[in-house]
Amino acid sequence: MASPFVELEVGERTVKVTNPDKVYYRLLKATKLDHVEYYLSVGEGIVRALYERPTQLKRHPGGAEGEAIYQKRVPEKRPDWIETARVTFPSGRHADELCVTEIAQVAWAANLGTIDFHPWPSRRAHVDNPDELRIDVDPQPGTTFRDAKRVAAVVREVLDELGYTGWPKTSGNRGIHIACRIEPSWSFPEVRRCALAFAREVERRLPKKVTTAWWKEERGRRVFIDYNQNARDRTIASAYSLRARPDGTVSAPVTWDELPDIQTEDFTLATMPKRFAELGDVQAGIDDAVCDLRKLFEWVERDEAAGIGEAPYPPQFPKMPGEPKRVQPSRAKDRPK
Repeated sequence: MASPFVELEVGERTVKVTNPDKVYYRLLKATKLDHVEYYLSVGEGIVRALYERPTQLKRHPGGAEGEAIYQKRVPEKRPDWIETARVTFPSGRHADELCVTEIAQVAWAANLGTIDFHPWPSRRAHVDNPDELRIDVDPQPGTTFRDAKRVAAVVREVLDELGYTGWPKTSGNRGIHIACRIEPSWSFPEVRRCALAFAREVERRLPKKVTTAWWKEERGRRVFIDYNQNARDRTIASAYSLRARPDGTVSAPVTWDELPDIQTEDFTLATMPKRFAELGDVQAGIDDAVCDLRKLFEWVERDEAAGIGEAPYPPQFPKMPGEPKRVQPSRAKDRPK
């Protein structure tokens, strides 16, 4: 028997929502139809966040607490108005990923059970050249969202000193993401190296609270700034993405002035539509605030002159130039006895 469905008119498109009454977010009693309609309610914001970016889909066909399917390749069977961008991976393989240019494409993906949208920091026209520097403030065990907010305040201070405009959002879980637009003139390794230099500067200012240590055994009870989120093919949940939690939290753009007083749970599928209707996209100016990455290259040179070089890449990457041994310290054969 065919599953029930409703059809939504989204601009010039018709988007079918199958199993519209299926509960997707248990604590909100929110359904799959609510899920799709959420994305329509923040349409301008989610399209801005994803626009022309290769985007990976984190699908939960069974709802937020169901099994996750990480999907890089869009289904071959799809409407002819679904656009794609081709990307390659360190393995040499490639994929045609969703490339959003209109809100109907987001609604179509949401009907597939996509809860999180994970865009690349580059766009279809220059896939190998990021136009976004990402600062991922990631609380470790023993630290809290309050600690992440304290670290984000120092991130803001450092950005101000550079003359950069940073755009904060909650991760939708425990962390905070800050994005800076940059010119698409640099490679992924160059942008990542600049992100590492930036993270190390924050670490110097808050050494008891912040770490850039890649190995978890070295982080302690500190907030990790994950510079490797700027490595090629690494993605984070976009602004306005829902997260796979039963309370339907959102990776929510906020202003710097709001940040000290907010909590992750303030922003959900139930509350964000009203906020968006009242305020619009609080990051509407992000594409107009382009930062000069050359200033961070000066910090890279400063670190290297002081003997502070590269740091490990994620495990799926080939060995990269200047990278130290990619083995956790406790397993290194030459570690001190």
